[in-house]
Amino acid sequence: MSKLAFNLPLNSTSLGQVSFSILREVFKRKLDIHLFPIGGVDVSSQSQDQDFLSWLQNAILTSVKEHNKNTPIFKLWHFNGSLESYSNKQVLLSFYEVDSPTATEINIIKNNEKVLLSSNYAISIFKSLGLNNVDFVPLAFDSTHFKNSTKRNVDAIQYGLFGKLEPQRKRHLKVLSLWANKYGNNPNYSLNCAIFNHFLDPNVQSQIISQALNGQKYFNINFLNYMPSNEMYNDLLNNTDIVLAMSGGEGWGLPEFQTVALGKHCLGLNAHAYKDWMTDQNAVLVQPNSKIPCYDNIFFKQGQEFNQGNIFDWSDQDFLDGLDKVEARYKNDPVNSEGFKLQEQFTYSKMVDSILEVMKNI
Repeated sequence: MSKLAFNLPLNSTSLGQVSFSILREVFKRKLDIHLFPIGGVDVSSQSQDQDFLSWLQNAILTSVKEHNKNTPIFKLWHFNGSLESYSNKQVLLSFYEVDSPTATEINIIKNNEKVLLSSNYAISIFKSLGLNNVDFVPLAFDSTHFKNSTKRNVDAIQYGLFGKLEPQRKRHLKVLSLWANKYGNNPNYSLNCAIFNHFLDPNVQSQIISQALNGQKYFNINFLNYMPSNEMYNDLLNNTDIVLAMSGGEGWGLPEFQTVALGKHCLGLNAHAYKDWMTDQNAVLVQPNSKIPCYDNIFFKQGQEFNQGNIFDWSDQDFLDGLDKVEARYKNDPVNSEGFKLQEQFTYSKMVDSILEVMKNI
């Protein structure tokens, strides 16, 4: 195989974090690559390994001078923007969170040599439509930035609600409302919300959250600012006892996954990509009870060419019962030893092995 080519976002978003982790593994293997960044390059969230960063810079500088479009390329991006390619043969790693593929999405899949998805639920949807160039590749634990620490700042049970705020898909507002009704202003419990969404106006975010809490403020619900470094985020995850993973649709759920892999307990929805890493051994599972439309008129708009369909929902009572169960599990043993197994089960070494095998065979 000739020199490898990559087309990846290099920033602090979840896609950027995955891209950097893939590239670190490629760098460890001393592979010579061409690299085409999607958007600007922002390494501020990353560990400042100068050898790795120099390798990145060289891969970017040589790409336009040397790349041949007959060389296959690996791209990590949304479906929207993935018809375009620097190569005649493209392998796309993308993420799908709903259930009704549009004609545009189907056409983009057909025009990529191979499409990799980190959700067997999503794979089943596309294969049911006769699309057979889709394969499952799980994401992995970022062992460069996420490590166990013994930091503990308070005695109250620390719940965590993570992922960028979305009014509908991630079910953040439903979780907030129910948690506040059960534990609000109870000093034995605390909820730390790292849900800042830099794609959404901060004032709008505050209004959405205030409505979910009926305009009330609770001293034990903390809304954290954007965290610019993985080091800061690692501290947050290590100060979490129980993560709430109740999103109605995910392509993996990286923040929740990393938290459980650090040995923290989890109350999670038994649906979509969560099922690819969440089990009743490493989490207390809530069963979905229905599907609801995904539309929030901000990120998901009905009638668009992308992201159409439904997400999973769950009953209030099942969630409240789950809170009692996961608290009991935590009190029995504060360490979720089953969660640690995810660090070995899902590694970037295995992930890159899978990607390279696909690239070799197209």
